[in-house]
Amino acid sequence: MNRIALGVEYNGTHFKGWESQPNQRTVQGCLETALSKVANTETKTIAAGRTDAGVHALGQVVHFDTELSRDPYNWMLGVTSSLPKDISVHWAQPVDNEFHARFSALTRRYRYLLLNRRARPGVLPAAVSWHPRPLNESLMNEAAQSLLGKHDFSAFRTSSCQAHTAIRTIVDIKVTRYNETIVIEVEANAFLHNMVRIIAGMLIAIGEGAQQVSWAAELLACKDRRQGGTTATPDGLYLVSVSYPQLAQLPQRDNSLGFHL
Repeated sequence: MNRIALGVEYNGTHFKGWESQPNQRTVQGCLETALSKVANTETKTIAAGRTDAGVHALGQVVHFDTELSRDPYNWMLGVTSSLPKDISVHWAQPVDNEFHARFSALTRRYRYLLLNRRARPGVLPAAVSWHPRPLNESLMNEAAQSLLGKHDFSAFRTSSCQAHTAIRTIVDIKVTRYNETIVIEVEANAFLHNMVRIIAGMLIAIGEGAQQVSWAAELLACKDRRQGGTTATPDGLYLVSVSYPQLAQLPQRDNSLGFHL
């Protein structure tokens, strides 16, 4: 069997998340249908992370096993041509059979785009979230630094989260502004259910002055989701990239701010 890794991007607006579900339109379901057509046999995939309904991806990584031997470009072109327009495969590469899209991953990086102006977005509204009241991104960034490192993030996950432990390690988090758009970037070894959206909701409350900067550290210490704020909408949330050991030598994309802002 040959193991192939794929780099996948998608607009999550009209999907019920990544994971296949009966009678639901999901990214995994559409991708496996296209792969099975190209491979001429039922083909299953494993992803680096299971994004929720409405969440987008610029750098999702998946792998699948196949008996076929094809040029990577042909895999990319063939699968993409069989996909709906809101999913695209942008690279394909053979990998060692020890490679695992989920368990080999070192970190995942998410980006939350927040349009901060009085008028709601009229173009691609699901591409960004929206907050009409003024936000102080400097206070948001200051508060976010309390989350750096290895912690129990019980206050930042939903009650339905099925993870066995809430211990996670955030290796990078920052809040910046580009004109009317506030960008929240978070990179961690793994994430809990709705973790990024709960962090964003907390930072928004701090940015508009409803809570103090110290609230971030207080929530982290209390480990109680009931003490936290609202969960931000999935609009504007992107899985930007997944990092792997250098040995994997997967293609790298420039997912910095620019076209995808």
